Amino acid sequence: MAGILLWKSGGDDLESFYPIRPECQADVPKIRFKARAGKTLSARRWHAAFSEDGHLDIAKVLRRIQRGGIHPSIKGLVWEFLLGCFDPDSTFEERNQLRQQRRQQYSAWKTECQNMVPIIGSGKIITSAIVTDDGQLLQENSYSQDLGWHVTSAVSDKKVLQWMLSLHQIGLDVVRTDRALAFYESEANQAKLWNVLAIYSWVDNDIGYVQGMNDICSPMVILLENEADAFWCFEHAMRRLRENFRCSTSSIGVQSQLCTLSQIIKTIDPKLHQHLEDLDGGEYLFAFRMLMVLFRREFSFVDALYLWELMWAMEYNPNMFSSYESSSKSSDCGLKVNDKRLKQCGKFERKNMKSGQTDGQSALSVFLVASVLETKNKKLLKEAKGLDDVVKILGDITGNLDAKKACTEALKIHKKYLSKTKK
Repeated sequence: MAGILLWKSGGDDLESFYPIRPECQADVPKIRFKARAGKTLSARRWHAAFSEDGHLDIAKVLRRIQRGGIHPSIKGLVWEFLLGCFDPDSTFEERNQLRQQRRQQYSAWKTECQNMVPIIGSGKIITSAIVTDDGQLLQENSYSQDLGWHVTSAVSDKKVLQWMLSLHQIGLDVVRTDRALAFYESEANQAKLWNVLAIYSWVDNDIGYVQGMNDICSPMVILLENEADAFWCFEHAMRRLRENFRCSTSSIGVQSQLCTLSQIIKTIDPKLHQHLEDLDGGEYLFAFRMLMVLFRREFSFVDALYLWELMWAMEYNPNMFSSYESSSKSSDCGLKVNDKRLKQCGKFERKNMKSGQTDGQSALSVFLVASVLETKNKKLLKEAKGLDDVVKILGDITGNLDAKKACTEALKIHKKYLSKTKK
């Protein structure tokens, strides 16, 4: 009800949804997003988009989001659809059953993790190592004393050891996550974020936990009250983002996206690309962070959320849910799309489908970075004498980016790029 009562106050209500700690007010970037009646997806419009048995008119919802974002009172619920957690063609009953199954699965994984490290689910977090690199448990730490955790043998299982070694790093990152928000003044809320990341790290055998995942996960934990629901929302977001976090000694996860970015700038702005090449920035590593954590550091918390939902709405494909369900690691939405399904795609996805572009490297986020570079084109050509200058010029955009404008520019660049590469 609060969301509906606050609706008429426009942008001023956002502070009440994501209150800032008083001592951090001066350091937080100005919020640009304003919930606008008639443009932003409101709770009333959202509920009206469902049929009596629960089928969602996703095309109508996408149009509204692309026009003005989502009101904070319903953000988490809408995100679950945008990220492919649920099928818009399902009924209330089917979704309720699926939600219960997922909650049970999360609970089972949580119990599995608790049996190894009892602090999980206790409302506390770990910020110092509990095990040595060779598997010896550090009995002297306070966690084992507080919880009566007495283990006599060393950890020999490699997977368990790797996971245990990551737990304090997750804790250190959690403590640093969105510190300006009053939400994380509560240790219980920090523990909620830590639990989700720790359990995700256990379940994802391949990549585990990598710094930056905390920035992606935090909004889900804030928006969805139930910890299991927050986990599944994050898990679905990671299906499209997890390759960004894959790192080896020879490559970084976002490298393929950086290569695409290089190709885009070379095609639409050869002069800027050549200038960056001359500065030894042709690999575009200065854009690493923007792509890795989806502009979380370049926008205020509220504006980053607005940017994400704009992107996800524009990239939405109605086949996402079925492609995820049929293969746990698949993120291929290139299943057959007829005209009716095409209308249910977001703007960006529709253009990709029509032009036959289905590779994951052409994500909207890559075109967003290109749009940021284009807005700084003159400054980069004139003032950047080295890579440090490039980083500084791009650093100045922090808190000054307009999410809607950036997405509009990204779509224009996408169109220009497609027309040039077709020739």
